[in-house]
Amino acid sequence: MTRQPALYLTHGGGPCFWIDLPERIGAHGYDRLRAYLAGLVDSLPQRPRAILMVSAHWEGPVPTVSTASAPTMLYDYYGFPAHTYELKYPAPGSAELAREAEGLLQGAGIATATDAQRGFDHGVFVPMLIIDPQASIPVTMLSLQKDLDPAFHLAMGAALEPLRAKGVLILGSGSSFHNLRALADGDARPSMEFDGWLNETVTAGDAAARNAGLTRWRSAPSALACHPRAEHLLPLMVAAGAAGNDAGYRSFRDVIGGKAYSCFSFG
Repeated sequence: MTRQPALYLTHGGGPCFWIDLPERIGAHGYDRLRAYLAGLVDSLPQRPRAILMVSAHWEGPVPTVSTASAPTMLYDYYGFPAHTYELKYPAPGSAELAREAEGLLQGAGIATATDAQRGFDHGVFVPMLIIDPQASIPVTMLSLQKDLDPAFHLAMGAALEPLRAKGVLILGSGSSFHNLRALADGDARPSMEFDGWLNETVTAGDAAARNAGLTRWRSAPSALACHPRAEHLLPLMVAAGAAGNDAGYRSFRDVIGGKAYSCFSFG
């Protein structure tokens, strides 16, 4: 198997690819993000045998691995048109990958749990419907730990790094900007400041410096204005931890509705 990268994606807002978008975003506001996601598999060194997906929308007391063979749908958004609650993503889970991930985490001294009932939340199915519309790549989900400690999630990722050499794509799904109350305030400055810091930190040549910077993300310019709560940023920590010594680079950037959004790749 060819070694896969570790990725951090901005997954958009709710079912954004299937709705009429508000004026502040514009009818084609998410077109570039859609195109990026649609080309993601072709950008990989090889089609992955499976995806280990860490979604901002799943938190557990300890990192929890999904073991469902055929995950159901979890429509964890509210107030959208009826057709967005009929979206289906029938990708299989992977019991083999679930066992591997659980074993690596436990081997690193990280307590884990499993969940055989967890469905695909929108942090999973919204981007995956664009990334792999045939739903042919197995997807195993892994939760965040609800304390949202950045150093812990970097360690989580580091424990999972060996999966990359086994053809597994490690994919963190969140958003580099996530402050719902500020979406329509017309102030671009906070997201631009934080996005600039994030890019500088992730692309630091030394992995130890990168990870040290990420653990101190709260002290970054406009950090709390962009992330009042850290859950949409923490999937980046897992991806960065899984990077090992691989350099990070920004693989996507756009300004959507006046806010800067980025995606990052490692390896």
